[in-house]
Formats: sequence, C-alpha cells, structure tokens
Amino acid sequence: MRTLTAFKSLGLIDVKSVRRDSMLLWILVLTPGFALLFRFIIPEVAGELQARFEFDLVPFYPLIMSFLALIAAGMIGTVIGFLLLDQRDDETMTALLVTPLSLGDYLLYRLATPMVLCVVLTVFMFPLAGLTETSPLQIIATAICAAPLAPMYALFIGSFANNKVQGFALAKALGIVMVPVIISYFIDQPWQTIFGLIPHYWSLKVFWLFHDGATGSAMLHLVVGLAYQALLLLVLARHFGRIVKR
Repeated sequence: MRTLTAFKSLGLIDVKSVRRDSMLLWILVLTPGFALLFRFIIPEVAGELQARFEFDLVPFYPLIMSFLALIAAGMIGTVIGFLLLDQRDDETMTALLVTPLSLGDYLLYRLATPMVLCVVLTVFMFPLAGLTETSPLQIIATAICAAPLAPMYALFIGSFANNKVQGFALAKALGIVMVPVIISYFIDQPWQTIFGLIPHYWSLKVFWLFHDGATGSAMLHLVVGLAYQALLLLVLARHFGRIVKR
C-alpha cells in the first residue's frame, strides 16, 4: 500500500514538472514521430539511393527498425534524467528523505516508471513505422529488452550531470555508443557477442534474431540481456542512492 501511495504521489509530481517544462513535454510528444519518419522518409531515401547509386537499402530495414526501441528508451530516460536534475536542484529528494517515503520506494518508482513507459511506447512505434513485418512476440520481447535502458539513461544523467547542459552532453555521449552496435550488425558470431558489453546491443540482437526466424535464440538473448542490464542498473541505483544521501 505504501509503495502504491509513493507511485501515485511521485507520479503527480513528475506530471506537473513535465507540464511546466515545454522542452520535456515536446520530447515526450515528438518521440512517436520518429516512427512516422521511418515509415515515410526511409522508403524515399531508399528510392533515391537505388536510383542514384544502385544501392539497395531495403535489406538493412531490420537494422533501421531495431533502433526504434533505443530511441524510445533514450528519449524517456533523458526526460526522467532531467527531472532528477530538477529535483536535485530544488532539493525535492532531500525533502523526501525526511518523509515516510523510503529511498528504496523512490528508486523503485524511478526504475519501474520509465521501463513501463518505454515498453508501451515501443510497442506503439514498431507497427507505426512498418518498414518490416513484425510479430507481436518480436515487438514485446524487443520492447522488454530495451526497457532497462530508460532508467539507465535517467540514473546516469541524474548521477553525473550537474545541470541540464551537462545532461544534454551526457545524453549525446550515450548516443555515441550506438555506433559500435551498428558495426556489430555486420560482424559474424562469435565475435559479435563481444558487443554485448554495450547494453544497447541486446534489444537490437533480439529484434534481429526474431526477424531471422531464430525465436529460441532470441528468447535466450532476451534473458541474458535482461540479467546483464539488471546488474548495471543495480550499480547505477546504488551510486545514485549515495549521491542523494550526501
């Protein structure tokens, strides 16, 4: 009961904070728009590449589509990270520590909320983009595997940035790690597994394996990816907890 009360109270605070900050509101509103860009712009780009350079982009649609889950996680995580920065600046978190709300309840809320939002948004974005055929299991598994990235972004920004300018810089830095993950698409096993050290890899790999019809391997990668990301989340949550208690 106390946890549900905490979720309700903190949720209302976050909604009010997002409504006050037009930048955060626009990030949330425009994120699904990436799916529409994929749906209408990518085929146009593919047509131009085929006509001018005789390069067929269609075989790479699965790679392009798989990044929708990372976009959703990154955007949501960035918004939550900025909320953490705001709450640090106005000492909201310090005030929460002297209320019946425990730090554990607060962290549980901070981990669970962005993951749920990420799953819901990703499930909506994949069919909206529609570049490749996707099964419900493929969409849900990919969304679940990408979900831990959202609180990772949030805790990383909330822990290591001192203001929103630094927060933007860190968010961009996190985006750079997608480059080696793109490279991994063109590398065969077993060397491709090395890229699993990058948490972004796992949801992409799950999507790729489903597209190739390797359902069993995809589910195995889902389990391993979730376990690895849970470990990283635990490390980040403990670090963030120490910062809050300072």
